[in-house]
Amino acid sequence: MKIGLNEKIVEVPERSTLMEVRSLYRAAADVWILNGAMVMEDTPLFEGDEVMLIERGVVPPRAELESVMAARHTPGVHAQMKAATVGIAGLGGLGSSVAVALARMGVGRLVLVDFDVVEPSNLNRQQYFVDQLGQSKAVALGENLKRINPYVKMELHVERIMPENIASFFEDVDVLVEAFDRPDQKAMLMQYGGSCPLVTASGLAGYGSGESIGVRKMGDRVYVVGDLKTAAAPGCGLMAPRVGIAAHMQANVVVQLLLGEL
Repeated sequence: MKIGLNEKIVEVPERSTLMEVRSLYRAAADVWILNGAMVMEDTPLFEGDEVMLIERGVVPPRAELESVMAARHTPGVHAQMKAATVGIAGLGGLGSSVAVALARMGVGRLVLVDFDVVEPSNLNRQQYFVDQLGQSKAVALGENLKRINPYVKMELHVERIMPENIASFFEDVDVLVEAFDRPDQKAMLMQYGGSCPLVTASGLAGYGSGESIGVRKMGDRVYVVGDLKTAAAPGCGLMAPRVGIAAHMQANVVVQLLLGEL
């Protein structure tokens, strides 16, 4: 029978077990992943199973690294992620966190746009480091994403998004993520006439219950993440936990859209 082994198709005897395949192909492997889940004991294998055998602490060869990085994905997800292009408008607390999540998901191409630079008050919730203060957010985030996933392709734009240039950045993306702070900027992107799905956010300030943050669909193509009421204001700041919840919910909506499940 044929199974996937570290992203290669191999022929193994019928009724083979995981440990038998390990002994035959990679006896030193001490991390065993079957169809996206780590297993702790021997188990029978079946036609079409996806097996990943990893030796803990050993960096795999570059030709194998990308598949190993995606070993915990549900089978079939990685190929669809790699074929996708996602645009992110704004690279602050939401946008930088969405970008990190999608890079870890293995999205093949990210279009990242922000005119701003990293400044100290960003560091409480945004995916940058102290030694990146003063750098363009687009360039700094690009550096960080390459450290996370060297296989993601990135198109970086250090520019302010305006109604007249939105299409030039995002006309060929599969999904567009709105990650602005200001209501007028959010409205501008909502009014953009593109045909791709738009994943936006509203209501994620403070430290209230994360359970109040939800996903709502508006019209045919807009998905809004947040509680729709808790805006940043004096006495109610933007902080990593709730911003992170919203950003990862945005990223998850993107994944669902790319997989055709929304």
